[in-house]
Amino acid sequence: MDIQPKDKEQQRRKLKKTLSPASVFAIALGSSVGWGAFILPGDWIQEAGPIGAMIGLFIGALLMMVIASSYGVMIKKFPVSGGGFTYAYIAAGKVWAYIAGWFLSLGYISIVALNASAFSLLLKFIAPQFMEQGYLYTIADWDIFIPEVIISSALILIFAILNTTGTEISGKLQFYFSILLVLGVVILGGVTFGLADNPIENMKPFFKENQSMFVSIMLILSIAPWAYVGFDNVPQAAEEFNFKPKIATWLIVGSLLSSFLIYAVMIGITSWSFADTSALGGNLWLTGDIINAIMGKTGVIVLAIAIMMGIFTGLNGFYMSSSRLIFSMARARALPNFFRTLTKKSKVPVWGVWFVTLITLPTPWFGRQALTWIVDMSSTGVSVAYFFASLAAFKVLAWKQEARGLEVAPFQKLLALIGMISSLAFLALLLLPFSPASLTTPSYILLGLWILLGIVFYVAIRKRYNSLSGKETEYYILGKSLKEEIENSN
Repeated sequence: MDIQPKDKEQQRRKLKKTLSPASVFAIALGSSVGWGAFILPGDWIQEAGPIGAMIGLFIGALLMMVIASSYGVMIKKFPVSGGGFTYAYIAAGKVWAYIAGWFLSLGYISIVALNASAFSLLLKFIAPQFMEQGYLYTIADWDIFIPEVIISSALILIFAILNTTGTEISGKLQFYFSILLVLGVVILGGVTFGLADNPIENMKPFFKENQSMFVSIMLILSIAPWAYVGFDNVPQAAEEFNFKPKIATWLIVGSLLSSFLIYAVMIGITSWSFADTSALGGNLWLTGDIINAIMGKTGVIVLAIAIMMGIFTGLNGFYMSSSRLIFSMARARALPNFFRTLTKKSKVPVWGVWFVTLITLPTPWFGRQALTWIVDMSSTGVSVAYFFASLAAFKVLAWKQEARGLEVAPFQKLLALIGMISSLAFLALLLLPFSPASLTTPSYILLGLWILLGIVFYVAIRKRYNSLSGKETEYYILGKSLKEEIENSN
């Protein structure tokens, strides 16, 4: 059935297929491993102990792989941009699609802002005298200085321009950034383990003292949706794959395993290098102090390059995913039409890129602590998207239950069910007040405000969003009729 409108302006706009498997792997890996892998190991060790942190992140990676199998099912069947927005539509309809898209957009955009501020944090460690000039004011105990505002803002603009040049260029850069990131971690891990006296003994206590192993693991497990959030950038780029979508699952699983290993090595560096770190003094973070003490300036340079690559891959990956999400929502009439605008040559959703820039440019003025509150509460939105991806995969696999050659479907359906349960468990860990990993009060308040703003915006766009018929909505979101897809599957 041909449902394409005759009016060219109303026809479904498509992105250009330019991404290679290597670029997609780098998008998933580089987006998952950002500044947090280098800045936060000291905090994780303090909360759970080194082995507790590693186990929590390992279990989190396994659960993300389970959820990734559902993303793989959906990418293979519907290789279009939109990710959680698209899958929520298939699973539960327009309203839930809007909700998933609303929360995902916040999550993606806030991570762009947080990566930009992380670059200033790195410079504060390397050149504190330069960065702490021109004091402006203090927000939430965080001092704001002119250099960090200028540098973070410049970085946001640079990656905005980069992402308007074309997906092929940004994809290749993502691959090169990721190579340098991995190489830096391998060098740091190998040298520190080799130079340390009794590295395994230095890691003790393996778990936080006076705290159960279960609580220690759960505290770290609860951050898994945030720690590995970058892997779901892959479905946002699905429409731009220049290869068969069926290999996307393996690319995502491989990136998740690689991400865990990087996290584990950085936790190891922070715990196996010295038995007692109290004599190191304290700048901004423990890992940096340890690398400086054991490897000197050379180590700090390698660490700085690895962190910069993690920041750059995060900025690049989430610029790409957030602009594609905005484009997909606009294509479905959930956002204004100008977000559907594509550049003539490279077919990039240019106004989505500049909208992300407009939203993130003011964030360096609010301080890093306020940004962490936003990111903490946005983890709930990511978990909602995970749930709908798993639910959509479960439904799609149900359509295929009578088809031949699908002996793996029952196993995949089980994985989809586990993915749904895991997503709800992540939400419970974040939202239930008695949970050891529940959101802080500022994060709860910001979450409530974002929900309220989403309701107001939905009321404003509801008439336009619902003006499309079911067939038209399917055409704009999926590029085909959902009814015909179900019939073809059976």
